[in-house]
Amino acid sequence: MTSEAHGHGPEELCETGTRLYARALREGRVRSADVVGAPCLVDFGLLQPSVEDLSRLEPIAPAAALHRLLRIAEDRIADERRREERLATVFEPLMRLDGGRTAATDSPTIRVLTGMARINQVITETLADASSELLAIQPHASHIGPPPQVHIEALDRDQAFLDRGGRIRTLYQHTLRHAPTVLARYEQLAGDVEARTLDEVTERLLVVDRTVAFIPAHKDRTIAVAVHHPALVGYFVTTFDRLWRLATPMYPEAVRRPSLDGVTPRQRAIAALLIEGHTDAVIADRLGMNVRTARVHIAKLAATLGSESRAQLGYLIGQSGILEQPDQER
Repeated sequence: MTSEAHGHGPEELCETGTRLYARALREGRVRSADVVGAPCLVDFGLLQPSVEDLSRLEPIAPAAALHRLLRIAEDRIADERRREERLATVFEPLMRLDGGRTAATDSPTIRVLTGMARINQVITETLADASSELLAIQPHASHIGPPPQVHIEALDRDQAFLDRGGRIRTLYQHTLRHAPTVLARYEQLAGDVEARTLDEVTERLLVVDRTVAFIPAHKDRTIAVAVHHPALVGYFVTTFDRLWRLATPMYPEAVRRPSLDGVTPRQRAIAALLIEGHTDAVIADRLGMNVRTARVHIAKLAATLGSESRAQLGYLIGQSGILEQPDQER
């Protein structure tokens, strides 16, 4: 589990982690199992495996850890400054060519947002002025365990939007269909909310009142882009609507996806990727599961079809017709 999955950013030390690190400093070591609830300690390099006992972790001196983290921050700042210099060098001659025939910039159609705090602030401000519709694609669970303050605030923000008569539709990856945190979120909201799932979804997307869209610009979600251009926002809305029609209802009324000829819907999704030649790791990533789970499903699929090898499995999938079955899920 990463610190982000635990509910805070990659550069934050949570309260649980602070207490556990203090205990490690006092006692000299802690059990590896104790750190599961505070992955930020390993992310920060505050703990390392004990040479004498690999089931325990020993603390690194706070001064050494702080020095390393500060150097990382300094290097990142230096990279950003070099990037600013490069951009200034590129745009300086272009600005001399600007003859007044360019589009107005009072309302930029695309804005780059940096930092989770800034991104959440802009989303909150945008939703505060909205009253019609919020479309969302959430490929991963937003947190595991007790919700941190940022998610509590997001819940309040969404409820206020619903209270103004807004509607929320959300698409999740099918692996989150029975995630307790996802279901609990909807049980706390009152209003016009719907959720559906797909085996595969795109990256994270938010569209507010069909006038502005938010998409990630970096894999760690610390940079996002706010899109106001009508053509681009319209494209995102069309994409969402088409995925929505293909998705399986999850909330407020769940629809169970039936097995066909002994093959489960999840195995059918895996079969489709298998015959395209994807590796187990790619299949797991595309379907939002770990590699071990993907391999378990592949083994069950092989047993159902009577396959004795990977090559034979691909052939039997094609011959079985399981991917040609009419969709009876919706």
